[in-house]
Amino acid sequence: MNLAGFRRLVVYPCSETCTPMKWKLFAVMMALALGGCTDPVPTEALGTLERDRVILTATANQIVRQRPIKEGEFVRRGDILVVLDDKQQLAVVARAKAEQAKAEAYLLRLTNGERPEDIAAAQAKVERTSATLLEADKSLERALTLVEKKLASVATLDSAKANRDAAKADQDLARETLAKLIRGSRVEDITQAQAALHASEAEVALQEQILSDLTVVATRDGILDSLPYNIGERVPTNGIVAAIQADMTPFARVYVPEPYRVRLSAGTRLMVHVDGDEQSYQGQIRWIATEPAFTPYYALNEQDRARLVYLAEVILPESARHLPSGVPAQVEMPHD
Repeated sequence: MNLAGFRRLVVYPCSETCTPMKWKLFAVMMALALGGCTDPVPTEALGTLERDRVILTATANQIVRQRPIKEGEFVRRGDILVVLDDKQQLAVVARAKAEQAKAEAYLLRLTNGERPEDIAAAQAKVERTSATLLEADKSLERALTLVEKKLASVATLDSAKANRDAAKADQDLARETLAKLIRGSRVEDITQAQAALHASEAEVALQEQILSDLTVVATRDGILDSLPYNIGERVPTNGIVAAIQADMTPFARVYVPEPYRVRLSAGTRLMVHVDGDEQSYQGQIRWIATEPAFTPYYALNEQDRARLVYLAEVILPESARHLPSGVPAQVEMPHD
């Protein structure tokens, strides 16, 4: 029955003289028409074969200088894929190393103590101030004798005392300076210098790591799938400079119909069929989404809920390693 005939049947189902047989026929046709409006639940989850895709990004806004490997070639972990310009970072590393050398020299100076020449000079100064003090003591004694005999004024005696006290202060200063040189630096100063050295070493390590990151290397074995930037182009920070398709057994990324979601979980085994391959493979779910894709999951009636799908990944066995990525695949849903 076409749609126009169905509408006429609904609007004018029967006349007043309809027989019971006509009423039964009308009821059967209505049931068939309504039943045809309900979509059957699919028995397979459809999708494609995929592999892990490793995305490598730039850590700095620099120009591409080298691309040693071409797209489509097989790469090993550690192979150089892209080399960015490193002149600016080399200068930063050199400056950081200079600061480290400065901190090392300062700490070495504190721990080694003063030079023997400086200590010898301090000892000589102590001896000189001692001789000056001895002369000042004798001058004070002579001045005291002359004042007692009334041959000199009291001012002369005061001047001699002042000279003796100044000489004594110079001697004390020279001795303290010598003692300081012999004892060496304070523990607090050495600790501070050690901390400054550790900070400079950390800065050097950081800048060297930034320099190393300007050479982008493969982090997994696989096929070099994409090199978006050519030599001479400037890559923005965090821009994708290389993409690798991992060397691994593919997995089927499929969309599971909503009625089967409650029966599936990580570890469930399902049969997988691949277009163009007569062999079927027993796969295992490694991940399935908890939220549906494509359609909203709220305020849906029973018929609308049946249209929901959940993204899932089904691992294939090692025998499927030869299969290419991107091929359509079908995963059988569990039967009752």
